[in-house]
Amino acid sequence: MNRLFDDVFRGFGSTSLSPLMEGRFSWPKVELSDDEKMLTISAELPGMTEKDVQVEIANGVLTIRGEKKAERNGEGKYFTERYYGAFERQIPLDNVQEDKAEASFNNGVLTVSLPKSDKPREGVKRIAIHTQ
Repeated sequence: MNRLFDDVFRGFGSTSLSPLMEGRFSWPKVELSDDEKMLTISAELPGMTEKDVQVEIANGVLTIRGEKKAERNGEGKYFTERYYGAFERQIPLDNVQEDKAEASFNNGVLTVSLPKSDKPREGVKRIAIHTQ
């Protein structure tokens, strides 16, 4: 009985499943760079072009979405560890000038640059906390 449970739960939490789960639920990988003047977000999108990707900002959230289509040709047995299919990543933004956002695509890397704002985003209200 112990061996049965060991076989069933063997992959949970081990390194054998981690890369598969990580790639499926957090793709594309992103990198954020934040300094006094600029927020820069880069996303690795190998094998894709700017036509395959859509970048939007709405309600203080940057959304990167697209679809990577399979490159498989022919029939027969097939194994892949590459990711294909639709994806979407959402990144909350704070204190940036959304209307001045710029995006570029070079060598499979999407880069979105957002200048910092001197004033907080409109529509945000700070609520005071009172002691009782």
